[in-house]
Amino acid sequence: MYKDILLAVDLGHAEAQGNAVSTALEYAKAFGARLHVITVVPDFGMSIVGSFFPSGYEQKALEQARAALHAFTAERIPADLQVQHIVGHGTIYQEILRGAETVGADLIVMASHRPELEDYLLGPNAARVVRHAATSVLVVRA
Repeated sequence: MYKDILLAVDLGHAEAQGNAVSTALEYAKAFGARLHVITVVPDFGMSIVGSFFPSGYEQKALEQARAALHAFTAERIPADLQVQHIVGHGTIYQEILRGAETVGADLIVMASHRPELEDYLLGPNAARVVRHAATSVLVVRA
């Protein structure tokens, strides 16, 4: 049923990703699907904000995210399962949607925390992915 599963993880809250990782692994094994794991490094937004950070800071952040993603998957995903690692850079929900389109994902799996008041007003990334995705999205509560 599923051939390519995109698992979106927030490495800033790695402890809350367990249920989503377990679910994605179960689906990948059940359907013989390829697993793609994405994390996103947010951009600075306005250029004036970027001027407060040292030169090369974003590149260093991307390299650290790539290393952290590899460590995360090495710890939580069995070695016999092939994984494609993706590090996005930009607006979180847009990068997840772009990653899903790029790999041809037919399912996006992501964790969601308990909503806070501001999430109801602004909309969390999970809600935005669900709203704009062209494919099925499975949101797994932590």
